[in-house]
Amino acid sequence: MMHLIRRFRRRSTGPDALVIEDQTIIDQLRTMLTALRNPEPWTPGSTQDIAVHVGPFIERAHTRPGDNHGPDTIAIALTHPDTPHAHAYLHGHQLGYTEHGWLHCNTTAILGLWQPSYTTLTHAAANLPLPENTGMDPAHYALHIEARKRDDNHDSYTLLRLGPYTQTRHAQQDYDRIAAALDGREITLVPGHRVSARVGPFCASGHRLFADPYEADAVALLDAAVAEVSA
Repeated sequence: MMHLIRRFRRRSTGPDALVIEDQTIIDQLRTMLTALRNPEPWTPGSTQDIAVHVGPFIERAHTRPGDNHGPDTIAIALTHPDTPHAHAYLHGHQLGYTEHGWLHCNTTAILGLWQPSYTTLTHAAANLPLPENTGMDPAHYALHIEARKRDDNHDSYTLLRLGPYTQTRHAQQDYDRIAAALDGREITLVPGHRVSARVGPFCASGHRLFADPYEADAVALLDAAVAEVSA
């Protein structure tokens, strides 16, 4: 908002200084202020992008469906306000939008559903990088390797839990390695079961159940887990 006000002040230097650009800026300010006074309500479970407070700024964020942590916290990913336009990814990468990954966001920080008029209130509009400390903790990832009965019932158990991963790409890399190790062996590793892997959110309350993926090789951990149930 301040950069719009500064632009208006620079151009409005006399009684006849109001020009088309000035009127455009005034209209943008009015629209933005109206949106701030009348935010579109956000409800838990909504898949629409939301507007969240990050310090004195407002940012656009994606929500991670199904990753609510009680009524007070959800998982979000901050995103450039011009998403999905082509330039948004490059500019967002330059300003740190792609570096934070998923974050735990208190619902009290949510203004409402994202509206384009909030764009002028973002770090991107001011060409400022996102702060390293957004006030939100990382929403980490986990890899679950499960054995499910092959007779179509729902009985299953978890062979191995790996986590937390701080970046989704790290979880995906281990998932790809596990999937390659399972290829052709899914129904032979554990008699009567089909073994599969999936990436999901990391549950901090159950951290003792997880093996640290950065301390050992994921495939070696899987082999050890299979050997233990086969003993």
